[in-house]
Amino acid sequence: MKVGSEHLFPFYQVDAFADQPFRGNPAAVVFLMGPQPDHWLQSFAAEMNLSETAYFMRKGNDYQLRWFTPTCEVDLCGHATLAAAHVIWETGLALEDEEIRFSSRSGLLKARKDGDWIALDFPEVIPTESKLNKELAKALGAKVIWCGQNSMDHFVELESEAEVRALKPDMEALNALGLRGVVVTALGSDPEAPYHFVSRFFAPQVGVNEDPVTGSAHCALAPYWCAKLDRAALVGFQASPRGGIVKVRLRAGRVELKGKAITVLQGIVTNAAQGKP
Repeated sequence: MKVGSEHLFPFYQVDAFADQPFRGNPAAVVFLMGPQPDHWLQSFAAEMNLSETAYFMRKGNDYQLRWFTPTCEVDLCGHATLAAAHVIWETGLALEDEEIRFSSRSGLLKARKDGDWIALDFPEVIPTESKLNKELAKALGAKVIWCGQNSMDHFVELESEAEVRALKPDMEALNALGLRGVVVTALGSDPEAPYHFVSRFFAPQVGVNEDPVTGSAHCALAPYWCAKLDRAALVGFQASPRGGIVKVRLRAGRVELKGKAITVLQGIVTNAAQGKP
């Protein structure tokens, strides 16, 4: 089978926001050789059964990028963008010192190499304070000290890192709240730790009960904590069972997200999977 032919697509599974296998957030990445129907893109994402499957395709000097959960397409995804950029560099589609540009449902996104790290240029999505949502607080089973939302998610701050780590939310109740998901965060409790704040992200609304490490959530976490701590750059830790570090920096209405990535699987999407002889 010839990889790169019209009908055979290479695919990869990449652990993003991770510096070793089986940490961070796994994403499937598929290099499309041509447009595919949405129902196929969604079916393949369901088959992969990861929080996100990214599809990229050449578009002039840039790449078109789309993201699908097992149940729906989403407007923005950080870890799968990181994974796609990692694949493009690792496979030689771009030189190490070359910036990668993606066109997406959230506009132009950029990626560049910074040593062992990948830096993403993403939009800032600032949460706006709102009245405490009693249903949300009840679903989380924790005391909320700040409540807000942005165009994508509900956003809450809890009193402590320990409370964030101990959460066992009612997923059925969260699913009824609308929006994409719920960002939960707190200030880091240990001043000697290599991060300033912690978070978790729950999104049963889009078929992902808990996302291991959510780059797009840091588009809200970065402006929120940078304002509270009067800093332009911080380090976040997403305290899911897999866990992952995300470095953030504010840049004139944008957020730079930095993470590492490692490929753990690669293969070919066969003709049979595409319904072709």
